[in-house]
Amino acid sequence: MAKTRAQENRALRQESLREWLSEKCTAQHLVDNIQKIEALDPTAETFNNELNQLRTANEQRLKVMNKYLPDLKSAEITGEGGGAIQAEHQVNWVIQPVKPVDAKDA
Repeated sequence: MAKTRAQENRALRQESLREWLSEKCTAQHLVDNIQKIEALDPTAETFNNELNQLRTANEQRLKVMNKYLPDLKSAEITGEGGGAIQAEHQVNWVIQPVKPVDAKDA
């Protein structure tokens, strides 16, 4: 199926945004901010301000990343050579007669 002009433009925009995000090292900034949070002194007067600033920066970076580079949440399972999976199973049913319970015996 041929792509429409809109689909081609969207793919180009996504690719250029991926390049921009990788150049800006957004994921590395997240890791750096986490390390800064771990190194904060909880007894310092500026602790809450610094913590909130780093937390907000990480949240915003994650929002941008998730918007343009969504998590891949599906997996495709294929058989040999990319074909369909052939499932083979065998069920052995055993039917055993049961003597009915009389109402007087119960």
